[in-house]
Amino acid sequence: MPPRETVVVRGAWVLTMGGGPPIEDGAVRIEHGAVTEVGPYHRLRASDPSTPVVGDGYGIVMPGMVNVHTHLSEALVPGMGSEKTLYEWGEDIVTPVSQNLTAEMAREGTRLKAIEMIRSGITCVNDMFVHSNPGTRASLGVAEGLNEVGLRGTVSFGAEDALGGTTDNPPMSVDEVLEEQHALAQMAGESELLDFRYGIGTLLGQSDELLEAGAAECRRHGWGVHTHLAEVREEVVHASLRWGRRPVPQAEALGFLDVPMLAAHLIWITQEDIDLLSSHGASVAHNPVANMILGSGVCPLARLVSAGLAVGIGTDGPASNDSQNMFEAVKMAALLQKVHHLDPAVMSAQDALEMATIGGARALGIDSRVGSLEPGKCGDVVLLDPTVELAAIHDPFQQVVYCAGPRSVSNVWVDGRRLLADGRLTNIDEAAQIARGRSLARTVAGRAGLTGVHSFL
Repeated sequence: MPPRETVVVRGAWVLTMGGGPPIEDGAVRIEHGAVTEVGPYHRLRASDPSTPVVGDGYGIVMPGMVNVHTHLSEALVPGMGSEKTLYEWGEDIVTPVSQNLTAEMAREGTRLKAIEMIRSGITCVNDMFVHSNPGTRASLGVAEGLNEVGLRGTVSFGAEDALGGTTDNPPMSVDEVLEEQHALAQMAGESELLDFRYGIGTLLGQSDELLEAGAAECRRHGWGVHTHLAEVREEVVHASLRWGRRPVPQAEALGFLDVPMLAAHLIWITQEDIDLLSSHGASVAHNPVANMILGSGVCPLARLVSAGLAVGIGTDGPASNDSQNMFEAVKMAALLQKVHHLDPAVMSAQDALEMATIGGARALGIDSRVGSLEPGKCGDVVLLDPTVELAAIHDPFQQVVYCAGPRSVSNVWVDGRRLLADGRLTNIDEAAQIARGRSLARTVAGRAGLTGVHSFL
């Protein structure tokens, strides 16, 4: 791990995302892992002339982005099944892969995708690792990988034990699922950078026994929940047939809304669903790219925001997006709403960037620590260099959302540790990690029966 730095980060603009206006020719000072001062560069320099400065004054300084929903269990199998529906994709790709994942694959896949996330300005990721490989405790590999690279995160194990006819393999037992949840929670509790949430792949994917046991554990330990909810129409139909309730009321009936819940997608919902989620203080992970690839539908963002729900943006998994490029997800979040409503004013660039930073932090309940550049908050800072995409900055919010990309990210700090320095990773050998990932990807694809271009079509 690189050491924590004392440094001043300078840009033509500082986007604090803390409610105030952007600061022209601004700077941020980091010391002991925290932001200590934010303001005009000349003021910071006058009070602290000796601290090293990073940035030539032409780029953009912003808080690290918060990726509120992904699946690092898919890190080794991107680029498969883009013409399938969610149910087909889950049955044909995710299920056979999840049965063959190991802790080593989780750790190395996490390290591999961490490179992509860091390079796209992500400093915090909320992961749900989905696997059904008994005895492996594979989800713990994600915590290992995030700790090794120094990326902030929330980890969860998205267990499912009621997959119906999608597999002939016996499911993990309820006891084994709960044991892995506890082991992952303990591992996160021992880390300075990690939090834990109880993962539920889907309500429909779990037996009633596991759902009830999980709800009891969440109440007992005060665990927050990370799950998918109302992602596709079929989910609403099958929930109504199984329980006589739609997914959101069923989550309430089980007690999962009595603890902090982050629900991914929320596409096929009614106003009553929205009011119910709002009354319980639930939050939302919006995943526009995955929703478009899988043809799932359009999240009613305006109604969710109007109801007071905290909304963040997620890339979704490396096999359902199929990228961890946060700039792409943020841009698509705005564009999808504009074209869906036939209204270019329905979402501004600033709205979109707020969802990707402080909004995502609120959704995870960590906005007192991250999501904006304010004194006392963690030193999670991103510097965008004045590449050709940012050569002329007129509106810095629009430039970030509609112009910038990973090529513009030059420096990234997490907790005051520089993970990317002038475009160079400081604690990951990128070429070696790609080689390890390539080898493991061949292994898991082979075991899952997904080798060959046409095997997953």
